[in-house]
Amino acid sequence: MTGQSTPLLRVENLSIPLPAGLDRAFAVEKISFDLQAGEILCIVGESGSGKSLTANAIMGLLPRYLQPSGGRILFRGQNLLAMSEAELETERGRAMAMVFQEPLSALNPLMKVGDQVAEVLEVHGEKNATIRERRVLELFEFVGLPDPASLRNAYPFRLSGGQRQRVMIAMALALEPALLIADEPTTALDVTTQAQILDLIRKIQQAKGMGVMFVTHDFGVVADIADRVAVMERGVIVEQGPAEEILNRPQHPYTRRLIAAVPHREDRDAAPSATGADGARLLEVKGLRKVYRSGGGFFSKPRVVNAVNDISFSLRRGETLGVVGESGSGKSTLGRCLLKLTEIDAGEILFHGKDIVPLSASAFRPLRRHIQMIFQDPFASLNPRQTVGRILTDGPMANGVSQAEAERKARELLELVGLEASAFDRYPQEFSGGQRQRVGIARALALEPELLVADESVSALDVSVQAQILTLLQELQAKLNIAIIFITHDLRIAAQICDRIAVMHRGEMVEYGPPEQIFDAPQHAYTQRLIAAIPGSHWNPRLAVLEGEAR
Repeated sequence: MTGQSTPLLRVENLSIPLPAGLDRAFAVEKISFDLQAGEILCIVGESGSGKSLTANAIMGLLPRYLQPSGGRILFRGQNLLAMSEAELETERGRAMAMVFQEPLSALNPLMKVGDQVAEVLEVHGEKNATIRERRVLELFEFVGLPDPASLRNAYPFRLSGGQRQRVMIAMALALEPALLIADEPTTALDVTTQAQILDLIRKIQQAKGMGVMFVTHDFGVVADIADRVAVMERGVIVEQGPAEEILNRPQHPYTRRLIAAVPHREDRDAAPSATGADGARLLEVKGLRKVYRSGGGFFSKPRVVNAVNDISFSLRRGETLGVVGESGSGKSTLGRCLLKLTEIDAGEILFHGKDIVPLSASAFRPLRRHIQMIFQDPFASLNPRQTVGRILTDGPMANGVSQAEAERKARELLELVGLEASAFDRYPQEFSGGQRQRVGIARALALEPELLVADESVSALDVSVQAQILTLLQELQAKLNIAIIFITHDLRIAAQICDRIAVMHRGEMVEYGPPEQIFDAPQHAYTQRLIAAIPGSHWNPRLAVLEGEAR
């Protein structure tokens, strides 16, 4: 921090009203905070807290039906709310820039990434093509992209999530702005990629002396990068101050609740012992292989990827196995193999001692009800044209259950997963992300399965909603004695709820054992790298909550 008396950015009593008929009058109500040059301010809160709307208001990117009704946004002493659109366009990019949460939707899919960065320079007055090209390569090298000369000619879909986010950061830095706003830029990324992006933003902030406003819902991320923190709940700032104070001595109950929801390995020690140790063996996987081949022709060899390479493990009733790894490690392919949603090249999958690999689709269909999946994205996996009741009853009715019995069971399931009875007649789009995931869990349970495969089922959720879903899964497992394969990229979560953890890397299982062994004595370099990348690993949220409650 620079200790300046005049802040780079000052938000004073900002209010943004919501359209009539919604659950509250204001999206943002009378919020105030400062951001100094050379400082990282984290705005923290759950979905719907107003943090992203605040960021968009600063950039002048709010839709017409959501416009500030009061307050000021002072950037370098000038009120952004009093500027014309033409004046704002001059400021955007040149003096202040934004990195969005989902780079794939923010980048033009039909333009090479280098051309998109060059376009920013051209729009803001750089007409010399040679200078633009040199600047693009400098920016790509600065943000750590490999082989900038080749990668500048790639299209967005050819890049990984972390590389796309680096391109977005390069674009934001093209004109060396004084203010950088990062709106959940690491939420959808693996922990190792997230750590790289956080390091990059911190390095840029220190090298350029920028003010950074970082929007997030994860206090683990806050612990890694923040100088100061503002906590938002339902459009209001409930607490703000130095990061060390908020992280270790939180005052407001909402702040303490958010911190308590951060997954931590100590939760495992406090949890009741799993039932799986005494359960009967349900699943045994032996030498499973899945190979993807693409491309190739008369004069070139096909590209071969060993997505799942000689994987073996067993699972008992009531037991949870965590499958951990980055994107591309093969963990989701493994899940799809277990449900026979993709062809299997070799190996055995013994379910109740019977190998399901050689079974035809029609022969496997009666067994499918016993192995169900909870998908990562509840928005995409629920039919928006069907009511929740229809979604929950279709499966049982297709398996011979009467409509009356299926509806009775569906209503019981809604209560079991913590949803109101009225949810039965509503559509998926009427629910929040966490509620939709509860519907997804209820659908998976509707056929009374013995095995649940949860594929990144909480990665897109706020940490507080994530904690609720994890607790729900544990409670359901205890009641129903089901086995769970929990696929995740977050070792914090795996350590919290899993009896054993399998670490996957490039299709292979590189480490396997109980959470204590994986965390305390990791043998493989890849596992060590995953653990080192856990956000906020140096900070204990449980001690912070105890300290806050004591005060």
